Amino acid sequence: MTRSDPRAGYLQVAVAAPLPALFDYLPPAPAQGPALPGMRVLVPFGRGRRVGLVTAVTGSTTLAPERLRRVERVLDPAPLLSEADIQFMLWAADYYRCNPAEALFTALPARLRRPEPLIETAPAGWRISAAGMTLDEQALERLQRRAPRQAEVLRLLAACCGGLDDEGLRARAGASAAVLRGLSDKGLIERCRVVAAAGGAAAPAPRQTTPAPVLNPEQQAAVAAVEAAAGFGCFLLDGVTGSGKTEVYLRLINAALARGRQVLVLVPEIGLTPQLHERFAARIDAPMAVLHSALGERERELGWRRVARGQARLLLGTRSAVFTPMPELGLVIVDEEHDLSLKQQDGFRYSARDLAVRRAQLAGCAVLLGSATPSLESLRNARLGRYRRLALTRRAGSAVEPRVLVADIRAQPLETGLSHALLTRMEQEIGAGNQTLLFLNRRGFSPVLTCHDCGWISECRHCDARMTLHLGRDRLLCHHCGLEQPRPPRCPYCESPDLRPLGQGTERVEDTLRQRFPGIPLARIDRDSTRRKGELERLLAAAARGEYRILLGTQMLAKGHHLPGITLVGILDLDHGLYGSDFRATERMAQLLVQVAGRAGRAERPGTVLLQTRHPRHPMLALLLRDGYGAFADAALAERADAGLPPFSHQALLRADSPREQAAMDFLHQALGIAQPLAPPTIELWGPAPAQMERRAGRVRAQLLLQAPSRGLLQGLLGQLLPRLHAINPPRHLRWSVDVDPLDSL
Repeated sequence: MTRSDPRAGYLQVAVAAPLPALFDYLPPAPAQGPALPGMRVLVPFGRGRRVGLVTAVTGSTTLAPERLRRVERVLDPAPLLSEADIQFMLWAADYYRCNPAEALFTALPARLRRPEPLIETAPAGWRISAAGMTLDEQALERLQRRAPRQAEVLRLLAACCGGLDDEGLRARAGASAAVLRGLSDKGLIERCRVVAAAGGAAAPAPRQTTPAPVLNPEQQAAVAAVEAAAGFGCFLLDGVTGSGKTEVYLRLINAALARGRQVLVLVPEIGLTPQLHERFAARIDAPMAVLHSALGERERELGWRRVARGQARLLLGTRSAVFTPMPELGLVIVDEEHDLSLKQQDGFRYSARDLAVRRAQLAGCAVLLGSATPSLESLRNARLGRYRRLALTRRAGSAVEPRVLVADIRAQPLETGLSHALLTRMEQEIGAGNQTLLFLNRRGFSPVLTCHDCGWISECRHCDARMTLHLGRDRLLCHHCGLEQPRPPRCPYCESPDLRPLGQGTERVEDTLRQRFPGIPLARIDRDSTRRKGELERLLAAAARGEYRILLGTQMLAKGHHLPGITLVGILDLDHGLYGSDFRATERMAQLLVQVAGRAGRAERPGTVLLQTRHPRHPMLALLLRDGYGAFADAALAERADAGLPPFSHQALLRADSPREQAAMDFLHQALGIAQPLAPPTIELWGPAPAQMERRAGRVRAQLLLQAPSRGLLQGLLGQLLPRLHAINPPRHLRWSVDVDPLDSL
């Protein structure tokens, strides 16, 4: 029964605990000051204390007021989230069937999920020194000739009376640590604490931005269509690789900033942010923030607060940036909208792309989804009229589409996975002074280490997977659970010393290429070679300058990078995507192939793509190569429609795992027994069944799939099923979760 007291305001609090509920509390003592929605509070919870976030102040409670406990302490001087932010997060938690506290705390920087005070110290930065102020124009011109980047930084700091923080200098002048160190060694700049201006940030004078190129008719039409939208509108920018999608983004961003609005740009991976950041900084004269998980906690919190206060007008970030408060949001852009990295795969399993559309809808602004290989879900939405499709069918400037050749490697001798045809073309392109790119989405030296005498293979003791040999570190690694161990000198089963690597990863191909092309500069770009901070940016910048003649890498190289010197792309192995167990495997193969191929011939020189395959007559591959991604997508959508699979149906995946053999299956059988009488006839229940990788990190995993013809039916079933599952109170060793709109069945 609801009890109300007009004299009291009860606080509804999301407590950082794994429970699917909001909790009522009494307000803090008057000396603490008011606790408003969006503020963090410290509350008694069980036998301890937890951080909570106030979601609402109400005049009623379902409990007797004398049973309520009082908020102990208010942690913030003002709300961190607006009521609109809170409602957006609660909507997302409800749709993805997530604990509301877990969703709400996802919106906060990591430090603020703990009872830590806000960082109030002014950020570290640089200001021009007394010696720097005395330089005349002639001295500046000499510096410009010797070190143009140093001269640009010096001019920028001369226009900022309060100095600029490190992030601002990177955003506005591309200032590296070496540039700043050079100026500091000359005594021209000095360290300082940057004092915020009245507008909230140290505001430099307007600078000269790079001139914008002339748009082609298709780009002009895309910009005009989005600009003409009044209020919310969702647009799918379907543009071939190299067609100038980023230029469309830039025009729309500058237009939104000119209207006094903030802009959110989401990218799927951290590796794509440096290049995009550099292009934005060269063309946009507005404070910018970058948010991703590689930043330190302090740096991330300061950037988050600049955006939330409206000081930063443009936010470039990875998927969690979709939750950052932006009080004046006027445009949302999702680059590479098809990318799997935009879906969170654990904890709060949300789709940043889909939430970006919802956020734009709530803000009443346009959202632009860009891709050269749009997801089938987005293409289906465009067909239904929910999205407006904008096509860019030609490469920008004088660049032309690359020619695609197929190398049938059946019964062909290979040199570490490299065919004679590919090696011959590499020799020709390198001899002509061009760059080549080889793609292999498998890092390490070899995916298997085996004993030639007894057949032992290097299996992970925690997963149903084999351990990969990383020769550079002389260790075996499991790419699923992270287990790492030294490479054994002898077979652990028969003690034979004859251990041999099978198959090839990027390390092994690199060794072969260095022997085949001695003295030719080569860069391997994968997660192992770019572990040090800044190494990816350094390698990509050097590749763009043409310093490396051969580039070899994994998916990190496949998308978003503009490398104008590449005239040959070799794709070593994509066959696993043609017969994958996941119904999305062929779609992902096609997207990856098109994205990798798009790195070739992006400037004046024509490009060639050579695809190695053992299945050259596979119907979907042949269709893709003959008629392009659009025809492939049409055929794939027809197949999905016939099979009743997404996007023509809607799914939720109930997962369970436990260290005990049968526990996950037993729980899911129990869940199936509860779901069957609740589900209408049009909802299908598949399973339970073992997960594709049944044992991972020492836990046995299983899953139950729910599929419905509409979102409403699926959400209705989940709304009835999940409270009953929470009431089961399974054993502590068992974990279970629900994934709405799953993209990965692993």
